[in-house]
Amino acid sequence: MADFGITLEPESTEPVACEVERVDDDLASPAVDNSDRLADHTTLRVGGPANRFVVAETERELIDTVTDCDERGEPVLILGGGSNLLISDDGFPGTVVRVAITGLKADVSSCGGAAVRVGAGENWDTFVAHAVDQEWSGIEMLSGIPGSVGATPIQNVGAYGSEVAHTLTFVRTWDRHDRTQRTFPVSDCGFGYRTSRFKQEPGRYIVLEVGFQFGLGSLGAPIAYPELARHLGTEPGKRVDAHRVREAVLAIRGSKGMVLDEADHDTWSAGSFFTNPILTADDAAGLPAEAPRFAAAEGAVKTSAAWLIQNAGFPKGFGNGAAGLSTKHVLALTNRGAATAADLVNLARTVRDGVEDKFGITLVPEVNLVGISL
Repeated sequence: MADFGITLEPESTEPVACEVERVDDDLASPAVDNSDRLADHTTLRVGGPANRFVVAETERELIDTVTDCDERGEPVLILGGGSNLLISDDGFPGTVVRVAITGLKADVSSCGGAAVRVGAGENWDTFVAHAVDQEWSGIEMLSGIPGSVGATPIQNVGAYGSEVAHTLTFVRTWDRHDRTQRTFPVSDCGFGYRTSRFKQEPGRYIVLEVGFQFGLGSLGAPIAYPELARHLGTEPGKRVDAHRVREAVLAIRGSKGMVLDEADHDTWSAGSFFTNPILTADDAAGLPAEAPRFAAAEGAVKTSAAWLIQNAGFPKGFGNGAAGLSTKHVLALTNRGAATAADLVNLARTVRDGVEDKFGITLVPEVNLVGISL
């Protein structure tokens, strides 16, 4: 072997010092109304009365209330922020439990980023705003989505190329079947497009706490959505200040009536009422050439529910009654001020059937239906 006359010193085995800041915070999410009129607890502002309405501010109160109902055979409806629900005009013939568990705990270090645990009852957008202010990077593109933190993993909420599964680390739950707490790491949550194991086993798991892992820094995650990139004056794949990303997302969502506003009936909705269809390659080939197509898992193709609705003859503002499509976004079914659940169901059926007649595709509700069906 050649001798180059160089002596290499062994690398230090001393651990790198890395201080951890422990944060225990209150996000000051909005107060919870204890009205038993369920229209007061949903963003669609429809729904009859609950037989009993309980606001559970602690895990113990939530678990005890649900267990008592389960032992007596009484129906239970777990309510988060009410942003993804359409409840019957007859109400709910049992106990409605509003999850109001709050609090945030975080371990923050320059080495490991921010490991954050959030109570299921915290307001989601309040948490996103807090994360952006703390320079916890990764959820700024999910700004403006209504609802609670505990509801986000159930639906695997997503927007603008991001979804909650990208930063989530665990979901701690109460298992009503086995009567025990269970914590699921992200790998066991069964996340997919707008779904999870919690959605696939409805009613079994009640979310108590959600864990997240964030990188630190003022820049947000890489921009994945072309519309957002254009709004920011950048290109997909680039990173932009997270505050700017949040402002842009709120502006785009606001232009589509997707940011809650008491005075704007276009926001009296449950957001996107239908999911974007996932099609086989053969089914996608039967769509018109101009129909949007996006690659999905296992060779499938995702198309746009909004495009299908618009091109099946349902423009923005469609509907002459108390319920109608948003004047800003055809995917949102809205309450124009005096709509009933029956009005919204009739409108949803009209849209679904029209799309099926035109394109042979059956739209599936993203909204959870309680006491009613399409």
